Amino acid sequence: MKNNLSLVSLLVRDYDEAIRYYTDVLGFRLTEDKAMDEGKRWVVVHPPGSNACGLLLARAKGDRQVAAIGQQTGGRVGFFLHTDSFSVMHDRLLQHNVEVVRGPVDEEYGKVLVFADLYGNLWDLIQPCK
Repeated sequence: MKNNLSLVSLLVRDYDEAIRYYTDVLGFRLTEDKAMDEGKRWVVVHPPGSNACGLLLARAKGDRQVAAIGQQTGGRVGFFLHTDSFSVMHDRLLQHNVEVVRGPVDEEYGKVLVFADLYGNLWDLIQPCK
C-alpha cells in the first residue's frame, strides 16, 4: 500500500489576499481555484518545483475559525518548506519584508530559518544537508 499527504488546509481571511501572498511572495503556483456553493472556493497552491503536498487555502467562516487564523498550530512552527536554493528564498523573503523570526542558522540537518507568513503562521525554510 502507498499513501501520501496531498493537501494541508490553511485558514485564511480572504482567498485573493492569500493567493497573492503565496504566489507573489513565496513563489507558489496556483494549481486550482474553483467556485463552490455558498461563496466558497477550492483554492490550492503548491511550492515551486513540487507537485507533492499543497496548501488548501480555506477562508475562515465563523468566530471560531476566524480566531484560529495564524494560530492553527498553537504558536509552533507548523509548516516546513524545503529548498535547494536557500539564499534565493531568503533574499525573496527579505525583498518582500517577510518577518524572519529566527536564523538563518546552520544545524546538523541543514541551513534553516523561521519566518512568519502574512497571518502569523510559523514556517521553517530548510535547505537540507546533502
